Amino acid sequence: MNRFYEDVLKGLSAGSRYLESKYFYDKVGDKLFQEIMECPEYYPTRCEMEIFSGQTADISALFRDHGSDFELVELGAGDATKSIHLLKQLMSEDAAFTYYPIDISSNVIKMLQDKLPKELPGINVQGLNGEYFEMLEQVNSSSKKRKVVLFLGSNIGNIPPEKVVSFCTEMRSHLAPGDMVLIGFDLKKDPRTILAAYNDKGGITKRFNMNLLRRINEEFGADFDLSKFEHYPVYDPGTGTCKSYLVSLAEQRVCIGDTDCFDFKEGEPIHTEISQKYTVEQTDDIAAKSGFKPVKHLFDSRHWFLDTIWECL
Repeated sequence: MNRFYEDVLKGLSAGSRYLESKYFYDKVGDKLFQEIMECPEYYPTRCEMEIFSGQTADISALFRDHGSDFELVELGAGDATKSIHLLKQLMSEDAAFTYYPIDISSNVIKMLQDKLPKELPGINVQGLNGEYFEMLEQVNSSSKKRKVVLFLGSNIGNIPPEKVVSFCTEMRSHLAPGDMVLIGFDLKKDPRTILAAYNDKGGITKRFNMNLLRRINEEFGADFDLSKFEHYPVYDPGTGTCKSYLVSLAEQRVCIGDTDCFDFKEGEPIHTEISQKYTVEQTDDIAAKSGFKPVKHLFDSRHWFLDTIWECL
């Protein structure tokens, strides 16, 4: 059975209903996320872009100081608009590396395979379509070189905070001592700034969340009425947890195909995404608990975002 289909049934059958955010990204979802990143309210992309456009020489030097020949693996590569700054820097320094972008969206991988060799002649790109750690194992099976892993865009914030140490520990299990990772963390700040980033005035984030229901309708013959659901984000400044929900606006029944039907009460939520915010100290603690040591903190000018570089112990 299709894994996406299985995960949809599992999430909608749960006591507290949910849909996994990784399934936002089909061709329509990819395009909508590009629009979100251009929203004036969505600061994380601009903050990390400031780091990558202004501090790539420092990043490159740190990676190359630990060995000149390595594999550069990016988890959830997207359109590589930030990492391309690092790719250009590495190529200008004649670094010996192969770039392995990993993404669950086959559309994204095809785009990168087509685009990057044109923009960066001579680059060696090996795109991998699939789950992060399954694809990281593929890289390991084909190369024993040192690994440098990028996990940008505060994607780590999409992992529930109670599971983030186990996620990083699993990532460490696929790496060797001396390998490095660069992870983007969105930092705690004014709660109004954070909430606005997930509730833009143009409604693009709403359409992004609603697209998940459209995708289920299209791919599995479901009958979600999108007009009967509302996008609802919330942020708790105490815990640093920002969550997005799709809330049922009426009592209704939704069927997926001919066999699986779900009854919704008015006001019942479907949890679609978490975007966890951290302090710098919390990120250092995660590193220590999962087999890494922090070696460098890189900030944007407002200290709203952190790209932290960890070395595998």
